[in-house]
Amino acid sequence: MNKLIRTDQLVQLVIAHFKELIRQPEVIFWGFIFPILMSLGLGIAFSQKTDIVRSVAVIEKNNPSDTSRQHSIIDDFLNVHGDAIDPAHNKGAQRKLTLSDKRIGNTIFLFVKKDWQDAILLLKRGSVGVIMEEADGRIIYHFDPLNIDAQLSYLKLSNAFARPATGVEDNHEEVKPLTVRGTRYIDFLIPGLISMDLMMSIMWGMSYGMIERRSRKLLRRMVATPMKKSHFLAALMFVRIAMNFIESALLVLFAYLVFDVTIQGSAGALCLVFLAGNIAFGGIAIFVSSHTANTETGNGLINAVVLPMTVLSGVFFSYHNFPEWSIPFIQKLPLTLLADGIRSVFIEGAGIKEIILPSAILSAVGAVFFTVGLKTFKWH
Repeated sequence: MNKLIRTDQLVQLVIAHFKELIRQPEVIFWGFIFPILMSLGLGIAFSQKTDIVRSVAVIEKNNPSDTSRQHSIIDDFLNVHGDAIDPAHNKGAQRKLTLSDKRIGNTIFLFVKKDWQDAILLLKRGSVGVIMEEADGRIIYHFDPLNIDAQLSYLKLSNAFARPATGVEDNHEEVKPLTVRGTRYIDFLIPGLISMDLMMSIMWGMSYGMIERRSRKLLRRMVATPMKKSHFLAALMFVRIAMNFIESALLVLFAYLVFDVTIQGSAGALCLVFLAGNIAFGGIAIFVSSHTANTETGNGLINAVVLPMTVLSGVFFSYHNFPEWSIPFIQKLPLTLLADGIRSVFIEGAGIKEIILPSAILSAVGAVFFTVGLKTFKWH
């Protein structure tokens, strides 16, 4: 009589499948080790920094000899309560103010003196959240009222600079919401989303597509044809680039119609850096999928490329929130170069001259990876 459940048979099958799984080193690495490494890296980046650090731009006076004010409220306060720091570090800041709170931790404000144009540029890049200036004996705060982090910074600064610390009248401050185009969070976000979508589209559309075809024995059928590998891969890149242009154009149109996001710089510069980004990630995608036939391994390889850059490269928030020592490395990532380049055209008014260097670097990265991927490419 047949048993409904053959326990011995089920146990042996489970053991066989388990042995088959653990005999693949890539499965162990991507399934167990890689997530631990990711959590370790992000843990170091976020959990080790116990203090909240925010940068503030202070507008330099155009007329230092103005007799209406013989001293500066901000400078006088920082001379008493702040600390001097090396201008070569901490993003060029010259003064540091630490606001202690035993319950929620310390907040450190780094004050950097800039003229209005440079301060707005830093605000657009997400390097600072609040701009402070003085006029008629008052402190004036400029920030985006829709930016929650900027609001919190303003409240803490306002409380710190309030009477009796500064010894000024009750009407010692004024808030002027920023209306300068390009200073909203959505203006910062859209270029980052365009860059991330480009990377995701190429890495998953090209890399995973080729790996899946190879695993299904579809690529090996092309060996019998007179087709060159370089032609096959170049055509694949061309189609994906064309699709990315259409997808990004739709996103830009949507952002313009719904959020009034405009391109302040050169359209030619935008197309150039966008094309360079496609070349860079196209080359990386070909290299990643050049000889992998296991879809699970390919999935891990693709995630190893896209996940760290999605977190680090300033797509959703400024990468200046990371520890200072990590920023030079982050700025060299392909997605960071692409996002910074597109963002500079969108909100800083950059032209061809400003994006030549990042575009050249991205194109070189793509060419190198394409060449290596072409040499290691296997049909089966």
